[in-house]
Amino acid sequence: MCINCGDDIVHPEDDRFRITRRQTLDMLAAGGLAAFGTMLGGFGQAARAADDDVVRIGYLPITDATALLVAHGMGYFKDEGLEAERPTLIRGWSPLVESFAAGKFNLVHLLKPIPVWMRYNNNFPVKIMAWAHTNGSGVVVGKEAGIESFKDLGGKQVAVPFWYSMHNIVLQYALRKSGIKPVIKSQGEPLAADECNLQVMAPPDMPPALAAKKIDAYIVAEPFNALGETKAGGRMLRFTGDIWKNHPCRVLCMNEEVTKKKPEWTQKVMNALVRAEIYASANKKEVAKLLSKDGAGYLPLPAEVIERAMTYYDDKAYGETNAITHPEWKLGRIDFQPWPYPSATRLIVEAMNDTVVAGDTTFLKKLDPDFVTKDLVDYAFVKQAMTKYPDWKSSPSVDPADPFTRTEVLAL
Repeated sequence: MCINCGDDIVHPEDDRFRITRRQTLDMLAAGGLAAFGTMLGGFGQAARAADDDVVRIGYLPITDATALLVAHGMGYFKDEGLEAERPTLIRGWSPLVESFAAGKFNLVHLLKPIPVWMRYNNNFPVKIMAWAHTNGSGVVVGKEAGIESFKDLGGKQVAVPFWYSMHNIVLQYALRKSGIKPVIKSQGEPLAADECNLQVMAPPDMPPALAAKKIDAYIVAEPFNALGETKAGGRMLRFTGDIWKNHPCRVLCMNEEVTKKKPEWTQKVMNALVRAEIYASANKKEVAKLLSKDGAGYLPLPAEVIERAMTYYDDKAYGETNAITHPEWKLGRIDFQPWPYPSATRLIVEAMNDTVVAGDTTFLKKLDPDFVTKDLVDYAFVKQAMTKYPDWKSSPSVDPADPFTRTEVLAL
């Protein structure tokens, strides 16, 4: 990644910082976020360089970034009196985390477990400000791979977007329930019949890898499931929301130091994001066009692929393949609501101790789920924004009778 512009490339002038993606992943997995900060001269110094009132967004090209992109594309930041740069597309989670930690971005979406790892393993003051969406992910398998259930993933190669991800948690939950052991081994190393080998892969790389049969399956956010179905010879094995009902996936994050220093600015940002989620939830087809290369070009895919990723959740069609086994849950393929339910944070912290990841996980054993639920998430700004824009309660993932609490439901 270029540390000057943030692109997922290395320019010639950046030779002294040239590191491979594998080295970056290994460094991060081993708790090397602080080491990376040292390479950049320290997080504090880097963050001060971007200490102004311009909204600077980093995002991956996935529908989970919708709230950020709609807030920019629909002019909601401008309506709040904020200047916002056009969001910067980053290809993988590692470079996005690095750029956020270095102060290049003051607003990002991250996989829900990443802030847990950043705050408690690397002592970075990340704060979850709201959920970005619910559901919106799935497991895609090769049509010719002979995979009809999670049990069939024994002896197979499966890609996940990041070790600290809801995807890794849900996938391993399903594997264990099916009698399959998740492992992390070198490519080419023999696998037992009851072992499923996991590897980290950037979301845009997953459909091509599946098409080339370098992997047997992947779990990721949209629109890469829809792309795998339509362009990479894949089919949906299971929607993750059909395993964990209305689960969070990406969360909207800021640096806690910024929120404390600029509370009025922070509130305006949150107002724009909540408004964007309300609009996205009610206008998925229009939003798909806006995000696509046929619209504002935030995502490098045609509108038809993104529209499928946001709207196509046919109980009858997918029920025949068991991709949807809980039609009674009445889910959407992806939905948008901002409230960060404490019950979900608690579940994730507990589940991370049962999830196989690379690197040192000692810090997880020390975490109190109740403490993390209160400490990791800032509930005040989003709640105030939700009071200003109450239509968020219309989201199908919200119980209008008790909109701020819920019971987490997992069922394979």
